[in-house]
Amino acid sequence: MSETPTDHVEQRAALLDAWVEKRRQIAILESEAAELLVDRLHLGDADTRENPYHRDMIHRSMVAEYSAAGHVSQGSIEYAFSDAAFLDSDHPAARESFRQGAITAAHVREIVRAGAIVREAVREGRTEAGALGLYDAAAVLVAEQDTPARTRALVRQIAAALAGETLVGRHRRASAERSVTMRSVDDGLALITVVLPEHLAAAIMDRLTRLARQVIAARDDVESVPHHDVLAPDDLDSGENPIFPEDLDWSDPSIDEWAIFGERDTFTTDPLPEPGPVVVPADTRTMDQVRTDLLTDLLLASDPTEAAGGGIDQIQAHIQVTVAATTLTGADDRPAELDGFGPIDPDIARDLAGRNGGWSRLFLDPTGMVTETDTYSPTEGMRRFLRARDQHCRFPGCRMPVHRCQIDHNHDHARGGCTSLSNLSHFCTGHHVLKHPDIDERHRWTARQLPDRSLDWVSPLGRHYSDAPPRRVMFV
Repeated sequence: MSETPTDHVEQRAALLDAWVEKRRQIAILESEAAELLVDRLHLGDADTRENPYHRDMIHRSMVAEYSAAGHVSQGSIEYAFSDAAFLDSDHPAARESFRQGAITAAHVREIVRAGAIVREAVREGRTEAGALGLYDAAAVLVAEQDTPARTRALVRQIAAALAGETLVGRHRRASAERSVTMRSVDDGLALITVVLPEHLAAAIMDRLTRLARQVIAARDDVESVPHHDVLAPDDLDSGENPIFPEDLDWSDPSIDEWAIFGERDTFTTDPLPEPGPVVVPADTRTMDQVRTDLLTDLLLASDPTEAAGGGIDQIQAHIQVTVAATTLTGADDRPAELDGFGPIDPDIARDLAGRNGGWSRLFLDPTGMVTETDTYSPTEGMRRFLRARDQHCRFPGCRMPVHRCQIDHNHDHARGGCTSLSNLSHFCTGHHVLKHPDIDERHRWTARQLPDRSLDWVSPLGRHYSDAPPRRVMFV
């Protein structure tokens, strides 16, 4: 008896459920592994109390042993011990969620590291002790519904709001740590690491990507160029019709390409050129390879000048910053937000605002959500609203910035969907095509915007996946 399409759907659903459950079990095992590290730390503390002068060596020995036994780098083991310790001591909500398999070790890493500024503020008495509990609960709420990458951006915003100006001070101190380092990675390659302010890094990456796309798009325009005829050496100064310098057309610009001149008006042909067409090899470089080559060209072929200005004057890329009006005018120093990445120094936001005329005023409701505009036509103002609301592709978990996405009618315009804010969202190219009507309905996704502006995606299996619009953190 042959299988039916219904059987295939049931099999796909069963495999998906089994995979999700296995991932949950893996997360539970990772939480148990973290608790074992905490137990080992307690033993290390006991050893340290007995031998306080050997604290550092005791810790190093412990890390080295776990690194060797687990075939894991010492740096990764250090992070694992640190994350486990903070999870156990300061983040009970995250610890419990981890034990249930609702979040992964990657989520825990983002929660613990972003929470450092809140822990520091509590420890130094600059904020109330309850702020850490609020951060822990809010971070878990985010992490259980989103990917580690999205969790990182959101928990950094939450931590910044609860820690107040701690983040501003940290950003200003960190700016002094700008550096460029290089190390060999063998096989004739090297790794150059640049540590610089995040808004400049985001702008550099965006510009390199846009330039690389132009290079790749121009590949089809490359054509083979016919080479000029080359004189054979036997035709010079010999034979029945010898050629001498006075016989040459010195106005021909190609003469320097095939002739080599010596003293006393002597010359010969260049032995390197070959007759026939010059064939340009096909450009098969990947996006990363093109970006790397462009970065190399830009750094090696450009000289810094006073006319060029500093890096902030030369930003020719797309970044989006949200800053309160009171901060913009200098009335306060609340952190601004580099959309899609996290908080930035308010001085940087004010500097960027003074150099750019494309700022939009946004109105937020008490929950931190951007409110609707009063226009429902596809105007530039409407597009600005959508960019501010979405920040990135609205497929669950996708972090593609809006300026690399397409504005989509959730309900197809050709089928009666209106051009309104309640029916428009940003999708990256890869997720946009999932809804395309040319795709067989057995593999096609649909997306519908709900009244709270979240998107309800329905998979080919009929499963519903929700993506809430990014919320703006209210810095109070």
